[in-house]
Amino acid sequence: MRERVTGIAILLLAAASAVGETDNDDAGKRLVDEFVGNVVTFRGSFEQSLIDADGHVAENTSGTLEIQRPGQFRWSYVDPYEQWLVADGLNIWSYDVDLAQVTVKPQAEALANTPALLLSGADDALDQFEYQGSYVETITTWVRLVPKNTESGFERVELGFIADTLNRMVFYDNLEQTTLVQLYEVTVNEPIDPARFKFTVPDDVDVVGVPAVADAMAP
Repeated sequence: MRERVTGIAILLLAAASAVGETDNDDAGKRLVDEFVGNVVTFRGSFEQSLIDADGHVAENTSGTLEIQRPGQFRWSYVDPYEQWLVADGLNIWSYDVDLAQVTVKPQAEALANTPALLLSGADDALDQFEYQGSYVETITTWVRLVPKNTESGFERVELGFIADTLNRMVFYDNLEQTTLVQLYEVTVNEPIDPARFKFTVPDDVDVVGVPAVADAMAP
């Protein structure tokens, strides 16, 4: 618990320092361009906190993040509950282990104008965001992006880079909630088992939604 609180405090300080410290130079643009364009695989552990509109910590979670570009990622929560969010390149599968329920949505529809689009490395990912500059907080360079579509559910996202590697993320949504993510033990461009990005619906679980079919998506 001590490590988690420390991670939250760092992210809260960074988020609070954002106002008035933006610097519209090319450093932040280069960092986000390289992250989206040059990172093929990305893996790390994370601690995530949801801050409500009153500034209170509503939820703490932790798990692992794996990215295989183009178009695949796996966001696995392990504490306090087990949930998998798997993007296989065609669909997004959300599996709540405790509830024995799977929700599936076509990936292109589910990710449009959301911060997850930046993780997937889609060719047009940055076209859906407006770059609003960068600022430096101690050793972290923060990059601010705002979705062009105001119906995305998010007001802005800030990505924190240390030594050119993504280490922190802050998401601000339209409900005045803030999601803080601290990444640890990050590795970049090292092989990841392709099976991590495939999802097979377990037996005896409820499935909500209809997955897209590859043939149906073909021109």
